[in-house]
Amino acid sequence: MSDTPFGFGLPPEEPDDGDEGKKKPQDPQGGANPFGFGGLPGGGPGGADNPFAAMFGSFNPADLGAAFQQLGQMLSYEGGPVNWDMAKQIARQTVSQGTADGTKDASVGAAERTAVEEAVRLADLWLDGVTSLPSGANTAVAWSRAEWVEATLPAWQQLVDPVAERVGMAMGEVLPQEMQAMAGPLIGMMRSMGGAMFGQQIGHAVGVLAGEVVGSTDVGLPLGPAGKAALLPLNVAALGKDLSVPQDEVRLYLALREAAHQRLFAHVPWLRSHLFGAVEGYARGIKVDTSKLEDAVSQLDPANPEQLQEALQQGMFQPEDTAEQKAALARLETALALVEGWVDAVVHAAAGSRLTSADALRETLRRRRASGGPAEQTFATLIGLELRPRRLRDASRLWASLTDARGMDGRDALWEHPDMLPTASDLDDPDGFVHREHMDFSELDKMLGEAARRPDEDGEDGEDGEGGKGGEGESGR
Repeated sequence: MSDTPFGFGLPPEEPDDGDEGKKKPQDPQGGANPFGFGGLPGGGPGGADNPFAAMFGSFNPADLGAAFQQLGQMLSYEGGPVNWDMAKQIARQTVSQGTADGTKDASVGAAERTAVEEAVRLADLWLDGVTSLPSGANTAVAWSRAEWVEATLPAWQQLVDPVAERVGMAMGEVLPQEMQAMAGPLIGMMRSMGGAMFGQQIGHAVGVLAGEVVGSTDVGLPLGPAGKAALLPLNVAALGKDLSVPQDEVRLYLALREAAHQRLFAHVPWLRSHLFGAVEGYARGIKVDTSKLEDAVSQLDPANPEQLQEALQQGMFQPEDTAEQKAALARLETALALVEGWVDAVVHAAAGSRLTSADALRETLRRRRASGGPAEQTFATLIGLELRPRRLRDASRLWASLTDARGMDGRDALWEHPDMLPTASDLDDPDGFVHREHMDFSELDKMLGEAARRPDEDGEDGEDGEGGKGGEGESGR
């Protein structure tokens, strides 16, 4: 991921034919800077890619025109808190550059599509024996990295817009109150710049992530369209390259994980909104450190925009240290741990006796998540949330214990209502949760309905009330 959370630099574009040998000037973070927000002539980086530098030195008129066109698009943006057109463009450019090992994106061939479809079909067959939730994958698809970007951008928009909107508002509020009425154009420009900054960083982050993920659910959230089990053959091959595991086993194990996620999100109707709502709830409690913005705006010089960039690079996110914010964080971490733990448990049950490499693949993916992989880095970059699935192993053990104690039907029945799921404290005491009696929510609804009718009864509701209490007590015992 980029080390400049809201920097302006775009990744370099692929060279045109005949320009393979040309090297573009680089910004301090290692990417070409078509906006020129990296320095000025006579001091600092930027060079020919800096439109301000081009005004004072030798320049290519075509390059200068393109730079000003991009700058104009950035400042004229009047949409939502994130310039998603820019995000998509930069994500596609990042994907086109390839990964650090030099692997370039490529279209998915017919043989790869067939292999993914067959793997998902077999995975669903195996999962039928270890979970009561039916298949959730209407189709199985094989995506290139660019196709993954296109398919997941709507989900990223839902995740990122709430916190981006807070930053955009803060950028318009950093001016003194008496100046805001006179600074309408400047405020509009700053908000446009904020949308562009988010678009740039989100595009870069999503583009990098596209080179790492193996499916649509790697980050524990349903990023792709509902009902589509997706694998990225290029990234599946890269994951298995150093594992000494047959490629078809790697593909099948990853298909099991993808298909298990799809079952959960398809047949637990409240789960998707619960997870996205938890992210939004956490984002609502994030403060934007406006002091850095105020310092930058007080010295704002149109010819020296790197001041604003430097302020933003120092980080703006400060989670509120309140009970509500801590509860939102705990709720999100626990929910994601429960999802990943359930998937881990059912996939192990399905693959453990069938794939010789199941244990090795399970441990590889656990370490990949726990070491701060794509999920944690992307969340930290995009919404200021450092998400590390610390409770994944605990959650997996709890689901496995529930299977032993109640069977797969009893285990999966807990997904019927969010209040039936284990809490963070239950992960500390899994045995206590496994052997605890859980209320049937249909019985609770019946009890509440009876209680609602009692006030309509005439005359002797005091006696009825006592009788009702006695009846409940016997039922409880």
